[in-house]
Amino acid sequence: MNALGEILHLLRKELLLEWRTRYAIGGILLYVLSTVFIVYAAFIRVEPATWNTLYWVILLFAAVNAVTKSFIRENSARQLYYYQMAHPLHVLAAKIIYNVGLLALISLLTWGAMAWLTGNPVKDYRQFILALWLGSAGFAITFTFISAIAAKADNSATLMAILSFPLVIPIVMTLTKLSANALRLMNDSNTDQDILVLVAIDMVSLGMAILLFPFLWRD
Repeated sequence: MNALGEILHLLRKELLLEWRTRYAIGGILLYVLSTVFIVYAAFIRVEPATWNTLYWVILLFAAVNAVTKSFIRENSARQLYYYQMAHPLHVLAAKIIYNVGLLALISLLTWGAMAWLTGNPVKDYRQFILALWLGSAGFAITFTFISAIAAKADNSATLMAILSFPLVIPIVMTLTKLSANALRLMNDSNTDQDILVLVAIDMVSLGMAILLFPFLWRD
């Protein structure tokens, strides 16, 4: 089986597992909707600056809940099967692609829920959607790789928190600035530079995952 075929096969496996345990994605959507409703009940009218901050806070914790299960839910027997049958980078690629799509969907649903209940302050839709995709990619790459590391430890949830949050701080800060410009909260002429910074962070995270994951896989 060639590389693309193997990645597609593993991606199909991820979709089937999610469908069988769809209570997990249901729990994440329930968290997002309930949090947005609490924001609506508490504030009624949300100022654009507050809206921007709350959006990324909600999405960050939704991403943690959605992606942490990537490797943690794999038992030792299944990991041994993958080790014998699949290339480690193909396994990593399938999980990252799946998590990028999942987080992109969650980010759009979160945006829709907040726009419906608290209003939609976004002015530049193209820039905001670009921020969503780059943010989803950054969160997916970072949390997927950290999930692989945490799966090797006994207290995986604690290790996820310790390792992941320092790594996502630059992503969140850049996303907040980029989306603030899309909401016209600031007029920043360096938008292209912010986008390049976000792409660079995503590429560095991906490169680190590609370089280190095969060593982790053999452990």
